[in-house]
Amino acid sequence: MQYPKELKYTKEHEWAKINEKNVTIGITDHAQNALGDIVFVELPPIGKVLKQGEAFGVVESIKAVSDLYSPVTGKVTKVNETVIKEPSQLNKDPHKSAWLIEIEATDTQTFQNLLNSDDYTHYVEKLK
Repeated sequence: MQYPKELKYTKEHEWAKINEKNVTIGITDHAQNALGDIVFVELPPIGKVLKQGEAFGVVESIKAVSDLYSPVTGKVTKVNETVIKEPSQLNKDPHKSAWLIEIEATDTQTFQNLLNSDDYTHYVEKLK
């Protein structure tokens, strides 16, 4: 699979869509596929401050429970309530409508630690 070029990625399989200091975060298609049918999502409250690499929530599937890790440092400004109510949306559209949270970045230097689409694709291929 080719991952969307406009997104940045982590080795923990989260993606980040960066629009200046506003960063939308979700899980990758690889992550949802590895998890299987997602049945539960727990996300942080609006206002929570996260550091890059810090766990911010949980995704539970019929196979496993996985922590979610923040790709950037900042404060949570939005939470996707639809995904909390309908976790299976993550299996259907992980890179667009099934985003998880939005963060207002407080340290844009953390953007440099993220992978581009090609690097993430190569990383995932090595895992197979």
